Amino acid sequence: MGKVTGFLEFQRLQEASEAPVARKKHYKEFVVHLSDAEAKVQGARCMDCGIPFCNNGCPVNNIIPDWNDLVYHGNYKEALDNLHSTNNFPEFTGRICPAPCEAACTLGINNDPVGIKSIEHFIIDKGWENGWVVPQIPSTKTGKKVAVVGGGPAGMAAAQQLARAGHDVTLFEKNDRIGGLLRYGIPDFKMEKSHIDRRVEQMKAEGVTFRTGVFVGKDFPSNVYNWAKETISPDQLKKDFDAVVITGGAENPRDLPVPGRELKGVHFAMEFLPLQNKVNAGDKVKDQIMATGKHVVVIGGGDTGSDCVGTSNRHGAASVVQFELLPQPPEEENKPLVWPYWPTKLRTSSSHEEGCERDWAVATKRLEGKNGKVEKLIAARVEWKDGKMQEVPNSEFELKADLVLLAMGFVSPVQQVLDAFGVDKDSRGNAKATTDGDNCYKTSVDKVFAAGDMRRGQSLVVWAIREGRQCARAVDEYLMGSSVLPR
Repeated sequence: MGKVTGFLEFQRLQEASEAPVARKKHYKEFVVHLSDAEAKVQGARCMDCGIPFCNNGCPVNNIIPDWNDLVYHGNYKEALDNLHSTNNFPEFTGRICPAPCEAACTLGINNDPVGIKSIEHFIIDKGWENGWVVPQIPSTKTGKKVAVVGGGPAGMAAAQQLARAGHDVTLFEKNDRIGGLLRYGIPDFKMEKSHIDRRVEQMKAEGVTFRTGVFVGKDFPSNVYNWAKETISPDQLKKDFDAVVITGGAENPRDLPVPGRELKGVHFAMEFLPLQNKVNAGDKVKDQIMATGKHVVVIGGGDTGSDCVGTSNRHGAASVVQFELLPQPPEEENKPLVWPYWPTKLRTSSSHEEGCERDWAVATKRLEGKNGKVEKLIAARVEWKDGKMQEVPNSEFELKADLVLLAMGFVSPVQQVLDAFGVDKDSRGNAKATTDGDNCYKTSVDKVFAAGDMRRGQSLVVWAIREGRQCARAVDEYLMGSSVLPR
């Protein structure tokens, strides 16, 4: 490495961000990427550790020590090329990935890990600022046609890789814009949508055709937004294309079957978040769900719940309470026990910093209200023994609630889509497809492949990109007999 003793000399530096009281007044990103000098120092902290566990900690297997060293030496263009060799969209992961690579960092055993995510953020932003991110147009065309169903990160990655291999790729998206849950699930203050838009323009130049507002299938559930204006059957796709890749998100939300669930003011998180993103895009939205002046209760302690907290605060909620069914995790992980795996520990998001009361080991018993509208939530404390949940006697309490947001995760992809294709499903309702052997990512239906949440269930953006890339290689091999695309 360029600075062998860097990890001994320098401390981890967090990226600068706007103060909570100021950033709550807008929906723009508020985290500033590192300066050149700061990135050099942070790159210097990367150890010559022999076995870079961070590579395996990263689902796309980013070659992290190499681009850390390149940044230290100021070779930013080469660092960008290295980063792009494993990751199509580092501006997405550099902003919203939870960075499992950092949990696997060798330095993290007894010190603060290398700020890998902040360096990745720096590299890609440097690339865009200097005009280094350009279309990679294939020199020859294969004459093969591929349909990709789902415009999220898995579909985008698969489409881009297949187009670069010379295939004619058409990407179908049911909503009015490309991006999937990146577009309508992630708030703008975490990732502005201009990052998606400029990748779409790059992919158009590379030969990808985008068809938005098109739903592939027949029926669609009412609890998931669908802004499609036309429908195409899977049979038509199989007729018109040499291969079909289904990459939709795990959009089927987990419900809360308690008395009072039917009251007005009780909504899924994905009924709440997408509308704000449409407003931010300049669209006129009817019946937007607003938290302004309301007492908001967010049920679910994960990232989606955190996004509801941040959006509610920007609406001007009177109060925000977020609770989780599981016990409060420890503030610090037991590193000798869990390293290099992803640890369970208390995580405080930027949205929590902006104002939120958090509680754990709480179960909702019922919702109550008047005139058909929710007014309060009745809950109880729970404890876990031998993996089973038990209510704590005499622990029932109530919370004032004008708006209840259900953010308890997603059960599976939309079943109607998988049923329309007729593919076999696993026990969790995902498309059944292996990642090993000769039939990699191939479903039970001829010519049909599956990747991302559609195959593995609810997961991270970095896993979606990985699966999209790997599935593209599998499709290329299926069509051409071999492939030069990376695994």
